[in-house]
Amino acid sequence: MLLLIAGLGGFGVSNFGGSNTSMVTVGDTEVDVNQYYRALNQELRAIQNQTGQPFSLNQAIAFGIDQNVRSRLVTEAALDNEAKRIGLSVGDERVKTEVLAYPAFQGQDGKFDRTAYKASLNQAGMSEAEFEESLRTETARTILQGAIVNGVAAPSAMTDAFLGFNLQRRNFSWIKLDQTSLPEQLAEPTDAQLQDYYQANKADFTEPEKKTLAYIWLTPDMIVDQVQVSEEALKKEYASRKSQYSSPETRLVERLVYPDAEAAKAAKARLDANEATFEELVKERGLELLDIDLGNVAIKDLGQAGKAVFAMEKPGVIGPVTTDLGPALFRMNGILAAQETTFDQARDELQAELALDQARRQINTSITDIDDLLAGGASLADVAAETDMKLASINWAAGDSTDIASYSAFRKAAEAVNMGDYAEVKELGDGGIFALELTEVIAPALKPIDQVMASVIAGWEAKEVGERLTVLSDDLLARLGKGDEFSALGFDVTDEHDILRSANIEAVPVELMEAVFEMAKGETRSIPADGAVFLVKLDDILPPDAQDPDLETQKTALENGISQALSQDIFAAFNAALQNEAGVYVNRAAVNAVHAQFPQ
Repeated sequence: MLLLIAGLGGFGVSNFGGSNTSMVTVGDTEVDVNQYYRALNQELRAIQNQTGQPFSLNQAIAFGIDQNVRSRLVTEAALDNEAKRIGLSVGDERVKTEVLAYPAFQGQDGKFDRTAYKASLNQAGMSEAEFEESLRTETARTILQGAIVNGVAAPSAMTDAFLGFNLQRRNFSWIKLDQTSLPEQLAEPTDAQLQDYYQANKADFTEPEKKTLAYIWLTPDMIVDQVQVSEEALKKEYASRKSQYSSPETRLVERLVYPDAEAAKAAKARLDANEATFEELVKERGLELLDIDLGNVAIKDLGQAGKAVFAMEKPGVIGPVTTDLGPALFRMNGILAAQETTFDQARDELQAELALDQARRQINTSITDIDDLLAGGASLADVAAETDMKLASINWAAGDSTDIASYSAFRKAAEAVNMGDYAEVKELGDGGIFALELTEVIAPALKPIDQVMASVIAGWEAKEVGERLTVLSDDLLARLGKGDEFSALGFDVTDEHDILRSANIEAVPVELMEAVFEMAKGETRSIPADGAVFLVKLDDILPPDAQDPDLETQKTALENGISQALSQDIFAAFNAALQNEAGVYVNRAAVNAVHAQFPQ
């Protein structure tokens, strides 16, 4: 509820004719239109702040954001209604404590400032009584929700099952059989064998249905050489992007924060006396180097520590230095000098970018005129003769992405076009345009065997090798079934130990890894993959490694995840029951009235 006062203002009950219209009613609890407006407005502003782009209500509706906001308000109203029903509330002292502790209402001395309090609420369009009642309701709601979701423990059987699935290990042996494993190498195929294979696999050698498409097109690259960019425009663009062409000195910095100055001083003393390395100090704090890495930073990024760090003339460690997080040691690992690209150095880049931009705008403004020509009966050739557009044709099949078909917009149009369709201008992804017509449909055709002979031979060989490897693997499996050991089969055997389900073993296909975690101990299988056949025997199934130092951490994380998921499910069921029992009414007219307040 406290978030509602941030970034909101200029909206009140008067926007709806002076009536406090209910947008949603759950039992005896109402959500008025002002609450819905504020929540929806806050959501839109949050998205705009994240993306840096305007986000309209129509976009929000398209993404279902308005529905999510209403759903959240209905959930809150159901909890509020239940809290009232059971008499759950908080006293004035609790509300007072919450108000006094909120940072937005505090002055420079850190104490509650009534002027700031009133100003913030006025900006949000709320009275003190209205805000404090909202705060009281929110606190009671939080207590009720906490009673439902807190303390849900993950069942040990479920935790053990997930842990076993993720961390069980396998010991297995495997043999790879490929063409070199065959007792006899393939003889040269006869013409009859190749002809039989060709006839049996006609689909592999058949040209798909194609469309002959006539089209005209124009891209910025085609006319960029004709575009002139003034010196004034180049200089103006350079000035607007000065920060891009001028970068301050930066440094590669790591920051190790301590709870107090004494601990930081002691650590620095040990470092200076060579009693510990910086890496060891980091580990003593329970951190990794990645946790303390600030990356490539400018002096302004370091706040009050910036001056000290940038005073260093070479890499090293300084400190303790006071920071917002507490006293810290800073390690500086490198200095990147300030850089500046002059206007003359940036001229070619600016020229190319502005020329392309102007070419895009020039093309865009021509769309209406070209569409008028086509609508007036001009052929594609006529339009090409009167404009900068280029005339071409292509035999296109679904899946082709060469030349102009590399544009998804063209492929989509080519897929949809039918004979006799009217040609209209469509846009390409790079600012270009095109229009197309279907002139002929070319039926699927079997390619003559002499044109695809190399593919026929390769296909025949792969089929023959696969069949022979299957026979070989079946024979070897039969021997294993009679008691022969892997080592007695006459092929190289690879043994794998303590392998997790998530392991990635070089030269072992995914199909084999999936199989060994499905097999019973002692079972053997043959697995075809990548033009070879693998024989695999599962030697042992091992539980999670009790000596693994990360086992307890993973178990805790798994328990937390299961507990959270169960809590969410329980809360969802509880809230659904509340809504079903109390009844939910959504006033669509009020919803539409709120939406009308937003720019569309």
